[in-house]
Amino acid sequence: MQLIYRGILVLTLIGLVGCKATKNAASTEDLASAKIIKAHYDTHPEFQTLAARLKIRYSDPETTQNVTVSLRMKQGETIWMSASVLGISLAKAMITKDRVQFYEKIDGTYFDGDFELLSDLLGTELDYDQVEALLLGQPIYDLRSGGFSAGATSSRYLVAPRKQSALFDLFFYLNSGAFTLQEQRLAQREAQRDLTISYGDYIEEQQGFFPSEIHVKAQEAEKTTTIDITYRGLDFNSEVSFPFNIPGGLKEIEL
Repeated sequence: MQLIYRGILVLTLIGLVGCKATKNAASTEDLASAKIIKAHYDTHPEFQTLAARLKIRYSDPETTQNVTVSLRMKQGETIWMSASVLGISLAKAMITKDRVQFYEKIDGTYFDGDFELLSDLLGTELDYDQVEALLLGQPIYDLRSGGFSAGATSSRYLVAPRKQSALFDLFFYLNSGAFTLQEQRLAQREAQRDLTISYGDYIEEQQGFFPSEIHVKAQEAEKTTTIDITYRGLDFNSEVSFPFNIPGGLKEIEL
């Protein structure tokens, strides 16, 4: 269970080490790129709260785990998750703008820190908005920053920095019809790291589109880690609560 939480909150973003979006603005605005990027952001659903069930499968060379997770979210403020097996609650996590907390009962461990600590660990800026974007089928960087260009390929639109970094490549792929995000990929050639986040079919919800599945693949040299997330039972704009208290007697995780 600890592996799944660390996977969602940390491991799936480990491929971002050293990566930052390029922000070199073009001298003249590319109208076609701006239209494609705007069309994508128009697909985002509008909601205040979300409650859902997640089926999560985590796999790495040493282990495979399956778990059911209850997800609650207040957009832009709080992400809360409670994991269970056979109806028994085993772990919880809560992420806010300035705090990351989770605990796991079987191993008797917990983490209580902030994004600055995780950013120092990863070597790049990480914040709440990036974690939320990953779960909602949205780019982890703001494509409207002026540093990105977009164009059509044979089957979809490709959005990428106008100037890729010498250390990494960053790509976003959009559906050619609906402009929803199909895949976001970050690759560090020298370090042999590759992070791919792909999305299954989208469903129309709240005047936008919501992903039904998320597939994360993190490759580092010969090691491959995957996390497959399936959404079940979406409920928008109902009243939600975020009960969270780290039990006593647990051992703090040292990242």
